[in-house]
Amino acid sequence: MGKISLILLLCIIFVVAFVEAGSSASSSSDHHEDEIGVYQLKKGNFCIKFTNFGATIISLVLPDSQGKLADVVLGFDSAEAYMNDTANFGRIVGRVANRIGGAQFTLNGTTYKLIPNDGNNTLHGGPKGFGQVIWKVRKHKQDGNSPYITFTYQSSDGEQGFPGKLLVSVTYMILGHTTLSVNMKAKAINKATPVNLAQHTYWNLGGHNSGDILSNTLQLFASHITPVDAGLIPTGEITPVKGTPYDFISPHEVGSMMDKLPHGYDINYVLDEPHKMKKVAMVHDGKSGRVMELWTNKPGVQFYTANYLKDVKGKGGFVYGPHAALCLETQGFPDSVNHPNFPSQIVYPGETYKHFMLFKFTAKQVGNM
Repeated sequence: MGKISLILLLCIIFVVAFVEAGSSASSSSDHHEDEIGVYQLKKGNFCIKFTNFGATIISLVLPDSQGKLADVVLGFDSAEAYMNDTANFGRIVGRVANRIGGAQFTLNGTTYKLIPNDGNNTLHGGPKGFGQVIWKVRKHKQDGNSPYITFTYQSSDGEQGFPGKLLVSVTYMILGHTTLSVNMKAKAINKATPVNLAQHTYWNLGGHNSGDILSNTLQLFASHITPVDAGLIPTGEITPVKGTPYDFISPHEVGSMMDKLPHGYDINYVLDEPHKMKKVAMVHDGKSGRVMELWTNKPGVQFYTANYLKDVKGKGGFVYGPHAALCLETQGFPDSVNHPNFPSQIVYPGETYKHFMLFKFTAKQVGNM
């Protein structure tokens, strides 16, 4: 194991132990559970803001190679504006992120009918999934050595058609100087149920108002994808990326082969080394020098280039259009409940779903790669 991998593994162990044990230094929120609020984590000039509506990242400010600060997350000026957001800016989405074909699945002999909200399919948990509800702020420590915030949500049996009661939490924590840890957990209480949470932030390392991300350089540590049909539902195949526009094994610009695709990228990548904590991707913005490195323990990542953003009025009145950002949503495979050959997303009573992400931000001198 390399030095960097060992450091990241130790970071994850620390985060898990810290969150599960709790901290006497943390403070519980005293806001009413039906109120929408804004919360901050800050360390030096690295600052992240959240809202408890959808356990959402609403801003992330960090320096470029010259020390200039910018917010690299698309979003809105007020927390309330997220209630009408249809793009899922910054949210935790679930109970099952991504698509479920035909808005139904069969588990242990019972067919569960879900609520379609993407044609005939269910997307990101349905019309009122985890990204469209108010979460409780369980703990919040906004500064210090390892600032963190924990959001929790209790999903009822039958919510959006899914079986079983589910207790869900996400902890965001700043590690080091400019690393964000995301620790998602879900415990099934009384029935087996599919669980696939995803963090749905739209990233633009040049700044949320800097234009498109087509000149960003991307490297994805994945040699296969799960191809989809016209409705973006996986066919069940797992195919290699070599020789296709989906090949980012060697780093190159996001837009360099996009003319070979109908709209842009919106596909699940099958990560190499799926059963361990591993590096997923690296994104480099050549103009600002900012670099984002992503790690996860999940087997897949949805790469999405904001193809369907159109005239969305965001922060400061800036209007977001297609390709104004990119999403890298680590996850289980889409529609796994209907494809037995995909890694299972079923969590049984007493079991706990665990999903870790690390976003490591750095900056290179402009012109270096």
